[in-house]
Amino acid sequence: MPTAEPPYRQIANDLTAKIRSGELKPGDKLPSTRELAEAYKVHMNTASRALSLLHDRELITGQPGRGTYVAERSPR
Repeated sequence: MPTAEPPYRQIANDLTAKIRSGELKPGDKLPSTRELAEAYKVHMNTASRALSLLHDRELITGQPGRGTYVAERSPR
């Protein structure tokens, strides 16, 4: 019996799809953790965990005091 994906993975996968489709482009600023939590109706810790996953996937980069941005694509 399949289990539902955890909310943080759903958020990370949604943002990943937007980045890969070009809806979110390199250099675009992502919403704050608070804004993501409100948009997805989850706790801020869940939104933060989703952003951590995107950072681990090297899709986003954080700039202390400025925000989180879509990372430049590395040539493949």
